[in-house]
Amino acid sequence: MANHKSSKKRIKQTIKKTERNRYYRTRLKNIVKTVHEAVEAKDVTAAAEAFKVANKSIHSFVSKGFLKKETASRKVSRLNKLVNSIEAA
Repeated sequence: MANHKSSKKRIKQTIKKTERNRYYRTRLKNIVKTVHEAVEAKDVTAAAEAFKVANKSIHSFVSKGFLKKETASRKVSRLNKLVNSIEAA
């Protein structure tokens, strides 16, 4: 158990940060899953709409400090490639 005031504060901050990161991690997985489901259903319009939402959300996670810029770029790039694969087919 923490005895110092600063360590008690750090514990509180860690709990808040953990909850916030858990929310963003779950949100990110659900957003990506939505795109994948639309692609599997071969629904071009739904996939395009889901990708648009995913792109915006993923880049907003960068500004919040949840993701690094390169990670977000990689995720968006892979989703875009996936969506374009059904549009071409």
